[in-house]
Amino acid sequence: MPLTHFDESGNAHMVDVSEKAATVRDARATGHVRMAPETLAMIVENRAKKGDVPGVARLAGIMGAKRTSDLIPLCHPLPLTRVAIDVDADPDLPGLRVTAHVRTTGQTGVEMEALTAVATACLTVYDMVKSAQKDMEIGGIRLLYKDGGKSGRYEAAP
Repeated sequence: MPLTHFDESGNAHMVDVSEKAATVRDARATGHVRMAPETLAMIVENRAKKGDVPGVARLAGIMGAKRTSDLIPLCHPLPLTRVAIDVDADPDLPGLRVTAHVRTTGQTGVEMEALTAVATACLTVYDMVKSAQKDMEIGGIRLLYKDGGKSGRYEAAP
């Protein structure tokens, strides 16, 4: 399958989506921040010096999704119709799991917006509690689901 972000000369370019039909585009992504149980307890008990870690991370994820085209050079700016971020404590990790659900009606998908939302939320968690623990690990950022457009539906293996 040829890569669409390169022209016939091999130069990077923004894909022309003007001929594509506007359809509902939907994507979900996930990631996590692994930390010490003590750091997780501090977050869950709302004792972080910078405040409500999940709440601020949720807002940061929404903002990240909205600014994806400013961060990823070949992404189209999209009018997002939904950005929902879940930040859930997982004592088995231990840490926080972040999930983003992004939707639009447009000519190109929102996978990058969902992934950027997760990455931004995870980085915000790190920033908010780095004074308590510097060796936290951000990882597992991946696309879970996308639907819409010519390529149709994709669902990641569990």
